[in-house]
Amino acid sequence: MRYIKYFIIVFMLFMFAGYSAFANNISVSNFSLTGQNAQSHYAMIKFDISWENSWRTSAAPNNWDAAWVFVKYRVNVTGEWQHAWLNNTGHVNPAGSTISTGLLKTDSAFHQTTNPGIGVFIYRDANGTGTFSKTGVQLRWNYGANGVTDAANIDIRVFAIEQVYVPQGSFYIGSGGTEPGGFYKYPATTNPYQITNEGAINVSTTANNLYYFNPSSYSGDQQGPIPATFPKGYNAFYCMKYEISQQGYVDFLNSLTQTQSANRFPDNNGFWRHAISGSGGVYYTTNPFVACNNLGWADLAAYLDWSGLRPMTELEFEKSCRGTQEAVPNEYAWGNTSISDSLYTTVNNGASIENISINYSTVSGNSAVYNTIPRGLSFGPLRVGIFAGNGLNTGRVSSGAAFYGIMEMTGNLIERIVTIGNATGRAFTGTNGNGSLNASGNADEMLWPPLNSTGSGFRGGDWFLLITTLRVSDRDNAARGSDGRYGEYGGRGVRKAPIQ
Repeated sequence: MRYIKYFIIVFMLFMFAGYSAFANNISVSNFSLTGQNAQSHYAMIKFDISWENSWRTSAAPNNWDAAWVFVKYRVNVTGEWQHAWLNNTGHVNPAGSTISTGLLKTDSAFHQTTNPGIGVFIYRDANGTGTFSKTGVQLRWNYGANGVTDAANIDIRVFAIEQVYVPQGSFYIGSGGTEPGGFYKYPATTNPYQITNEGAINVSTTANNLYYFNPSSYSGDQQGPIPATFPKGYNAFYCMKYEISQQGYVDFLNSLTQTQSANRFPDNNGFWRHAISGSGGVYYTTNPFVACNNLGWADLAAYLDWSGLRPMTELEFEKSCRGTQEAVPNEYAWGNTSISDSLYTTVNNGASIENISINYSTVSGNSAVYNTIPRGLSFGPLRVGIFAGNGLNTGRVSSGAAFYGIMEMTGNLIERIVTIGNATGRAFTGTNGNGSLNASGNADEMLWPPLNSTGSGFRGGDWFLLITTLRVSDRDNAARGSDGRYGEYGGRGVRKAPIQ
């Protein structure tokens, strides 16, 4: 039996802060290729994985966190990085863990070449909290389906991105408050609209239909319907726990060709804490743990396509924030209207332990917003998960966490979403990224909002805005596409959950 040879095994390291009070580090290590089956042209990718402050609970919010793990490979050192196609079954999950394969087309049957596994979700198989650490995880890679020969020299990178599971269920959009562009059930603007399934939603001035304010053209065209194929947020999905970090984006750049990475390089170096440098396919950052800003829509779409995720819709944004709770008028992501508005003093700036030493609130929601962002060298987004990672954290409100434990949905960097406010956005069907980009480094998913960003929009506010713009149901810019790169722009992705 011949084994696939391999050279340097490289891993992507994310170091984030978790939902509880301490720093949260996810790491993947000890890679090897083993168990080659030359007859069926597959091998096992073996590794260890660990992250802190993991959880699973059968009580509210009835969810868990997970790692989305995917693999890139190249043939010989000089080859281009390609996305590894995984099998639907045959993985080895150590005791206490579950592995669920994320297929390219979530609602279709597995096929090695036309509908392969793009990655897997790894998570606890029972209730628990604390560090989640597993050795000897094995993923079955169908290398033959990728066109790799049995005796090829292979270089592998394994990537892991922390996720949060958002369960299937009904929820409300709009808060019944006074947010610009807020959703409501017509005709009473104080009545939130409940989404109870993934069926089409009528948008009109007919009693009981969905409608919304439109103080400017940026809230949307007030047209519909929202098709059944548009992801509403009712079905279960996974959402990235944190915004893309600068190190996460650097590792993305370093897996592209020189042409691709040159087009995806956000070149506003040195402004608003954006500290990514490099050229020629070699990039680095001096702020690896800080949220990655200066990302245009094309940059975000490319990152999500490359990782096998997809953009989040604005309905999924509200579900992620509010969960199954009754809407609170004018609420923030942590479920009430109390928000800290004093300038923070930060320490260990740019490090994995960057934190707030003065004016961290233990009773009001903490967020990175113009009222709180330190001036000077720290003027810009903060470390991802910084509020949960503070020693004074007392729970969801002080950590600024959304209902399911997703971080920084209010403030820090603005959330880039797919809007229901124009026809291009409403045409989105939730197709997943396939792990590949075109030769220019652009996402090649044709049903996503295009490079000019029409069909996208903004929710959740950012570090350069005032407190009132951070409210969950504020839609003042929900249909305002922008293809520029600015210090307030970042992003995160989602993916429909595999059937349990």
